[in-house]
Amino acid sequence: MRIAAATLADAPALKDLLETAYRGDSARAGWNHEADILDDERIGADELAALLCDPAVTILTAREGENLIGCVAVTRKHAGLAYLGMLCVRPTLQSSGIGRKLLDAAEDLAQREAIAAMEMTVIDGRDALIAWYERRGYARTGETRPFPVLRDPPITFVVLEKPLVRA
Repeated sequence: MRIAAATLADAPALKDLLETAYRGDSARAGWNHEADILDDERIGADELAALLCDPAVTILTAREGENLIGCVAVTRKHAGLAYLGMLCVRPTLQSSGIGRKLLDAAEDLAQREAIAAMEMTVIDGRDALIAWYERRGYARTGETRPFPVLRDPPITFVVLEKPLVRA
């Protein structure tokens, strides 16, 4: 498996991966999906292109040969804090250690840039996913944030954070 920063040329494959991993019946082949909570598009093509062009964002991709099998985004919020998002693995390959390797690569990237902490948001109620992150050193901050699109019933995020300390 090879992990490298994505480029704009990766946008179509990234879009496909994100939709496959998070939405619809294809996502149900894995454990880390939102298909039972949300049924809309996970990310728009224009939004993804904007992220790929943003110098504050690095999207790391995992590939086996030419096949895109996972990704994670690191967004630098300020000198001391980065935001982790879009961590996903192709549903049929979940629980094989790829997500952990992507998470480690994202944290390594942030540490190399002298970022002191990584935060993320997870949909409240996704207990198995929150527990996965907690086992990797992330802790609930006590903060919640609203979902960016109004839903009925409302969806909220819990905020998790991990200090990044160089060994």
